[in-house]
Amino acid sequence: MVDLDEIRKRAQAATEKAAESLQKSIEESNKHIEQMRKKLNVSTEPDDAAQGGTAQSAADAQQQVELLGKMFSPEMIQQTVDQKVAEAAALGVDGLMRQMFGEDMGIISAALETLDMEDEEDASEERELDLALEQELYALLDQKMAQLEALPETEPVTYPKNPPQWRHFGILLSGMISKLNNHDLDGMDVELHTPVMEQQIVSLVRRSWGINGRSELLDTIRYLSQEGYELRYQIYCDADTVEQVLDESMDKEDRESACRGWRFAQHYKARYVPRFMTGWDVGRAAMLTRWGYFLGWITEGEAEGVLWELSQRAVESLHSWREFSSSYLFGGLMWKLLCGDSAAESYLGYLTDAAIDLLTGKAEDNEGQWKECPWPGARKIGFQG
Repeated sequence: MVDLDEIRKRAQAATEKAAESLQKSIEESNKHIEQMRKKLNVSTEPDDAAQGGTAQSAADAQQQVELLGKMFSPEMIQQTVDQKVAEAAALGVDGLMRQMFGEDMGIISAALETLDMEDEEDASEERELDLALEQELYALLDQKMAQLEALPETEPVTYPKNPPQWRHFGILLSGMISKLNNHDLDGMDVELHTPVMEQQIVSLVRRSWGINGRSELLDTIRYLSQEGYELRYQIYCDADTVEQVLDESMDKEDRESACRGWRFAQHYKARYVPRFMTGWDVGRAAMLTRWGYFLGWITEGEAEGVLWELSQRAVESLHSWREFSSSYLFGGLMWKLLCGDSAAESYLGYLTDAAIDLLTGKAEDNEGQWKECPWPGARKIGFQG
């Protein structure tokens, strides 16, 4: 017989233990904050030497932005994409499949993107991901993107060469994942710096992306900026038959994944060109950039440099927050299909709700951040007569 009183006692004890642990973490964080305040307790009137140091720090930060900007510049991105397409064409089927499903498969098959969406789906209720379900998911994606396209949005505006405005726009490119995680979108930090939250973020990045530090972080951001799903979608679109994306060395799971990706691309290629994937690639790269800064793996200047270049790529390929969010849903479904995840329906629902909140919500509810920041309009080039 189940002892309900004993269960309640154990649950209460677990709750008290968790609360005690959290309180200790908060107290530890407050101590760190107080120590930092004491270290920073300097005169508010800097002398000439201090002003010189501030100017040098600003110069160093600007140099970081420029260095990171070179790594992710639109010209370099386009050159790399063109190069990768040419390399893919020259590889043949065997080499191409090894590249697509080999060493970087861990990067593209991230199991989770949020802190709190694990184990929400009951495996016993999941449907088998078959052709019928794929067709249903295509129809659902079309419905969700049409729903987003019908949302109100202010017209794009021309941004001045004002770093703070572009900086804020770059942060908002992480809006979809940030909204799912209830992250802060007002500044570069995603959360308050507490030991508990820092551990959650580092666990998320390591578990879901296989990223363990600065080098791997920058490699992954570079991958998303220069190849990403834009290249994968293009390869599937260019294949006339499914056999062209299959290889004898592939196991059953990889073959099924490739077939689902090819069917997805063939279904949509007449309507959506590869560049439509930009929102999916850029949105995730922006989120990784902010996570990397939060964990101290990159500096704020470096994060700003990366977000600047991601912003330029987004504006070159897309024309509104609505299109950006539709792109994110588009890439998200392809990702789910490649991973063989039949829970894509709920995932598309989460993303749609997040985009609606960002575009139509109220500031007092910590929503509507996209509504308050119009999409940057394309700059006009040349003379007008």
